Amino acid sequence: MTDEPTSPRWPFAAAGVLGAVAGVAAGHFVASLVRAEASPALAVGTVVIHNTPEGLKQWAIDQFGDSDKSVLVGTVFVVTLLLAVVAGLLSRRRPRIGLAFVALLGAAVIAAGHSTARSSAPLSVPLSWVWPGLVAAVAAGSVLVVLRRLALGLPAFGSWIPAAELSFAAQAGGPAAAPLGSPTDHVAIGYVGGRTARRRFLTGAAGTVGGSLLVAALGEGFTAPPPVEDISDLRIASRAPHFPATFDRKVPGITPLRTPPRDFYRIDTALVVPRLDRDRWRWRIDGLVERNVELSFEELISEFEVIERDITLNCVSNDVGGPYISSGRWVGVRTRDVLRRAGVRPVADQILSRSSDGMTISTPVQALLDDREAMIAVGLDGAALSRERGYPARLVTPGLYGFVGATKWLVGMRATTYSDASAYWTQRGWAIDAPVKTQSRIDVPRGSEEVPVGRVRAGGVAWAQGRGISRVEVQLDDGPWKQALLGADVGIAYWRQWLFDFVVDKPGTHELRVRATDGDGNVQTTKRAMPFPDGASGLHTVTFRAT
Repeated sequence: MTDEPTSPRWPFAAAGVLGAVAGVAAGHFVASLVRAEASPALAVGTVVIHNTPEGLKQWAIDQFGDSDKSVLVGTVFVVTLLLAVVAGLLSRRRPRIGLAFVALLGAAVIAAGHSTARSSAPLSVPLSWVWPGLVAAVAAGSVLVVLRRLALGLPAFGSWIPAAELSFAAQAGGPAAAPLGSPTDHVAIGYVGGRTARRRFLTGAAGTVGGSLLVAALGEGFTAPPPVEDISDLRIASRAPHFPATFDRKVPGITPLRTPPRDFYRIDTALVVPRLDRDRWRWRIDGLVERNVELSFEELISEFEVIERDITLNCVSNDVGGPYISSGRWVGVRTRDVLRRAGVRPVADQILSRSSDGMTISTPVQALLDDREAMIAVGLDGAALSRERGYPARLVTPGLYGFVGATKWLVGMRATTYSDASAYWTQRGWAIDAPVKTQSRIDVPRGSEEVPVGRVRAGGVAWAQGRGISRVEVQLDDGPWKQALLGADVGIAYWRQWLFDFVVDKPGTHELRVRATDGDGNVQTTKRAMPFPDGASGLHTVTFRAT
């Protein structure tokens, strides 16, 4: 008689997978009670984000856009299931090895939670970051043990006797034709074979799936965020000018002059959107200041003048002609007003702002004190910020890329120096200061689009926040640069639409290029640069076909 099981492998692989599913669900449930970000898949995903090379991270943003986080979490889950298959197959012959593999995976999840906790609170690691991973490992191991026993034709629970004493039962046939492992292994009394054993295993598997779904659903229920509170009664002391006429209808397909809030780009590292309660929110500034200041939301909007400004924000990850730029009407309080209350000391050259999820962003002090009117924003286009956009408050700094001036879910600032402290992106090699470069984009015609020979209308947007746009020119093939018609000038902190009518008299493939001149008279550079480390540059070119 062989000492090795001759039963099919699939039930053991399935046991490993279902154990992982149960573990993830249990960990998610516990995280919903203590700290949503500590959910196993999210904790591991966060560590992956923080340790991914910048080139690969940029590639993921380019390929998946706003779906990059969903792709990452999905990838983490798929890899977990594949490793769970390995654990299940290992347990077929040597249950202790299978459980040790599960324990190793659980330790990795706990370590991921610990690492994430250290990045957001370096001086302490609350147990709330550890419990979800620990519970996930215990749940996964327990389910694996139970389903493995059922796969062998044994009861889920029972007394324990030497495996050799059950050798007679194994010969009856069933999921396992022989007892597991060596005579020193222990299995339970009550061996069954054939259809009865198969039915037991499938029942246990179905129960695991159902229970996991229920537990995960309960976890989602517990993590339901408090409602986003309205700001319609907010008293705005300084309103933005009346919004001008646009090219939105004149050029079908052009980027709207004001981005609909639902279409605002989203680039951040948060796998789970922070669920802050406005009534419990606090903002604090400390460091190189004359006095520490702490404000509630109500104190922020009642003790300082509330302003409304039209501002364009763009991500440094935006490549030439890319989509990661949006414009809207922001409502908030000037950062210079709140910083003056704190009294920033002259030695400070940066403000290190902090998000509720631990993200840190460094902004030059002067950018938050000068006349560009950087703000702690609480609203966008007449409504409160959505959770994805930073509710209840975020930093908005005109003229700077988001990674140095647009902290979402803002909870604190520290006046410090670049020599004493560095922000998240600075630690990864990005620039410490990144003024927005002059850029322009062709929205229509689109790349590879077919247009009829004859008159063609092109259009797009150009931006140079802090300097404004004074001129846009377009070049067809290798012809001369010709001036485009500019849309309304909303302000130097806002992008500008343009349109250009031209004639294509020959069918075939053609190239269209665009360049902008900023308000200081500087023409957009032709030098091509990637987004890393301080923003992309170069001319946007589209190829279209005339027929």
